[in-house]
Amino acid sequence: MDPSTAPSVLFVCVHNAGRSQMAAAFLSHLGGDRVQVRSAGSAPADTVNPAVVEAMREAGIDISAQTPKILTTETVRTSDVVITMGCGDACPYFPGKRYLDWTLEDPAGQGVAAVRPIRDEIEQRVRGLLTELHIEPTA
Repeated sequence: MDPSTAPSVLFVCVHNAGRSQMAAAFLSHLGGDRVQVRSAGSAPADTVNPAVVEAMREAGIDISAQTPKILTTETVRTSDVVITMGCGDACPYFPGKRYLDWTLEDPAGQGVAAVRPIRDEIEQRVRGLLTELHIEPTA
C-alpha cells in the first residue's frame, strides 16, 4: 500500500509510556506499511515503562528504543483515527476524525505480571481495529 494513502492512527495516553506505546507497537507489527502509526502523551514521561518494555519483548516486539512524545495539535490534525486511553479532555477535537476511547488499566507502577493482561487486551483491540480498517494482520 502507498504510505500516503494508508490510514493514520494516533494512540494517546497521559504519559505515552505504557498503553499507547504497546498499542502503537502492535499496530506497527501487525499492520506493517499498510497503516501509519503514531503515539503521544498529554504529559509524556521521560522513558517508556520498563515493565511494558519487558512484556512487549515477551510478545516478540522490541520497544526499548521508543521514547515518549508530546501530544501536539498537528499530530491529531494529521491522523484519521485517534484512540485515547485515559487522557480525558487533553486531546484536541477536530470534526471529521474518528475518535475512540479505550478504557484500559494503567500499567504505571506495576510489574510485568500485571502488565501482561493489559498487553494482551491491547493486542486484541488492535486486531479488531485492523479488521475495522480492512487490513489483514501480518501475524
